[in-house]
Amino acid sequence: MPAILFDECVEGVLAADRTWLGRAVTLVESTRDQDRKATLEILQRLLPHSGGARRVGITGVPGVGKSTFIDALGTYLIAQGHRVAVLAVDPSSSISGGSILGDKTRMPNLAIHDAAYIRPSPSSGSLGGVTRTTRETMTVVEAAGFDVVLVETVGVGQSETAVADMVDFFLVLMLPGAGDELQGIKKGVLELADALVVNKSDGGNEIAAQRAKRDYRAALAMTAPVNSSWVPPVVAVSAIQKTGLEQVVTLMDDYFALMTKSGELANRRASQQVRWMWAMVEGRLRDRLQSSVEVSKLASHLEHQVAVGQTPPAAAAEQILAVFDS
Repeated sequence: MPAILFDECVEGVLAADRTWLGRAVTLVESTRDQDRKATLEILQRLLPHSGGARRVGITGVPGVGKSTFIDALGTYLIAQGHRVAVLAVDPSSSISGGSILGDKTRMPNLAIHDAAYIRPSPSSGSLGGVTRTTRETMTVVEAAGFDVVLVETVGVGQSETAVADMVDFFLVLMLPGAGDELQGIKKGVLELADALVVNKSDGGNEIAAQRAKRDYRAALAMTAPVNSSWVPPVVAVSAIQKTGLEQVVTLMDDYFALMTKSGELANRRASQQVRWMWAMVEGRLRDRLQSSVEVSKLASHLEHQVAVGQTPPAAAAEQILAVFDS
């Protein structure tokens, strides 16, 4: 992006201009080296205008109804006077690298609302169910005046630590009929959750949903909560029938009021920023390592030696690093 357009881009984002907002996010998501300096310049200028939104991560297994729930929750929040940005991460194919990017079709109400902004992005193989640029995208949409940011994760069994470490409130969607399913819940996810929401409490599932609430509460009682001053609640909702949403929003209000008053919200965000800095350092080093000509020359030879058992992986790694450092 030419330097002359920096001011226009920043002003456009701050004015919530959809065209400039889209361009800024596209720039942030770009993997081209020549776009990185422009991205850093834009983010530096937008940073003072960000940070005022409530950041909510939403995860759950495929089929739990994440998109339908977000559509219903986002519409409810807008009715309460909020402006909602949805960062919806689509799974990328491990073969082609492509993704469906169909969340706008699964969120019909939000997709046409002026107070909503939906940005589907491919996960591109990133762990944690989020993209490598989700944090930067959050800065852009917050600067544009969206005061609630909902981050929908892939939810395909990857570690959810990444998304939990970039949001203020981590919500885990569950299905009715805990029974055997309860055995398959990752303890780590429960320990990260700030709330569990049993979705699809409709169509004859109401009794099963109430039973699931009791089972999940019992499961939570056996885990260490993220915050000693907050006990993760369990609620049942029907995204289709729009029931239970008020309860979800109320518990979110209670959470943010408690965390803000105690100062824990500010401390949590500060710690997240520092950890993200080091995560970015690791990512940049990995990119430089993989793009090194010297490393490329040595890598294929070492990969073969490791594959046939002639060289231990640790020794091969040391050789690659030695070439990279030289």
